[in-house]
Amino acid sequence: MAALAWPPAATAAGADDDIVVRASHRAGTVTIVVECPVTAPRDIVWDVLTDYDGMARFISNVEQSVVRLRFGTRLQVFQKGKASRGPLTFPFESLRDVELSPPTEIRSTMISGDTMPASFTTRIEGAGPTLRIVHRGTYTPNLWVPPLIGPVLIETETRKQYGELRAEMLRRAAAR
Repeated sequence: MAALAWPPAATAAGADDDIVVRASHRAGTVTIVVECPVTAPRDIVWDVLTDYDGMARFISNVEQSVVRLRFGTRLQVFQKGKASRGPLTFPFESLRDVELSPPTEIRSTMISGDTMPASFTTRIEGAGPTLRIVHRGTYTPNLWVPPLIGPVLIETETRKQYGELRAEMLRRAAAR
């Protein structure tokens, strides 16, 4: 991802318009790229991104999130929820193999679920007060994705999700 300049006021205020999300849909596969600035300590950013057992508390489209298996830096994570926009609702369920490389990178691969195959990499980049969360991935949904509006809906829902992640990071940083 290219480096972008974000307005500090928007980052501090928690507005989501500075979260860059690009989704494309080709030949049944969705590719997604996210850049999310956050002004919070790296350890808090890492803790929120890897708080799989707590995600249902701070991400509104996640109904259930649990670490089913933990072996060193490898996890098996189950998540269930639904994304809704207007009259459209997309339920999801996944079991992912997650490999942690603290405190900078999370790699996950879908073991089972509604988006097979799938693989994602999330990195925490930068130094100083403002860091960037950079997320890249591809997945093949088992539901039909409307050609024109599908990527827009995916971008909107992803931006909302990263806004909620960032809000939790800022909440934890303020509580410190």
